[in-house]
Amino acid sequence: METAQARQSAADALRAAVTALANTPSAADAPALTAQALLAAVLGLSRAQLLAHPERMLSAAEQAAFAPALARAAAGEPLAYILGRREFYGLDLEVTPAVLVPRPETERLVELAVARAPRRALDVGTGSGCIAVALAVNAPGVSVMALDVSPAALAVAARNAQRHGVSDRITFAQSDLLAALPPVPAYDLLCANLPYIDTDELRALPVAAHEPRLALDGGPGGLRLIERLLAQAPPCLAPGAALLLEIGAGQGPRALALAQAAFPGANAAIVPDLAGLDRVLTITP
Repeated sequence: METAQARQSAADALRAAVTALANTPSAADAPALTAQALLAAVLGLSRAQLLAHPERMLSAAEQAAFAPALARAAAGEPLAYILGRREFYGLDLEVTPAVLVPRPETERLVELAVARAPRRALDVGTGSGCIAVALAVNAPGVSVMALDVSPAALAVAARNAQRHGVSDRITFAQSDLLAALPPVPAYDLLCANLPYIDTDELRALPVAAHEPRLALDGGPGGLRLIERLLAQAPPCLAPGAALLLEIGAGQGPRALALAQAAFPGANAAIVPDLAGLDRVLTITP
């Protein structure tokens, strides 16, 4: 039986959680927000509801459920994996350790893709399906072919398409870049957020401890997969097609050189993110 002494209020639980996260070497970047998101999920509340009722008493079962979630966050596991979800471009997406956690920076690529109002689009390295699903939701006339080498990632992406009612306009297929795609000039837009972190740099990054290496490692220099994709792309693109490829900060000059070599005569440019960093390589006729 529960006793009054054994129970905590929401406010007490949050204070203890923030202290625990802040004092851990691999602590979350925002301990308060992380603690609030975890406790709100355990209690089945929104963050606003949680913060509006700090006096709410936790049951023993709720305290027991909160403790392991907090321990996972303290160990550096991404919040999205613990919650099993992440918001991206206004959409609630399922996220598992089989896929890269969608980042706000990638929303810039989606904005550019939606603005082009494509009819047939390719999403290469779809991962969680965040780009394909956001594009299909926001560009109702588009059909998308979404490719990934990982069957586990494709399963997550398919569930996200189902969740947002766009399964009928997205086809998922397993492929190493474009290897499984017929060389038919059918697509007027190619989008990709491929791995672009240098192999040696990745070893020293905390992200490598939890997110799939397959979705992070761009080989020596970071642009090996992007270079391969640019070489494979021309036979699959319709006349006038555009390419939108996410890149890392500082990779703009090298990415432009690769684009100009693969698509001589095309317009290649770098679109920065909101922080002013290199983010999207655009190739247009």
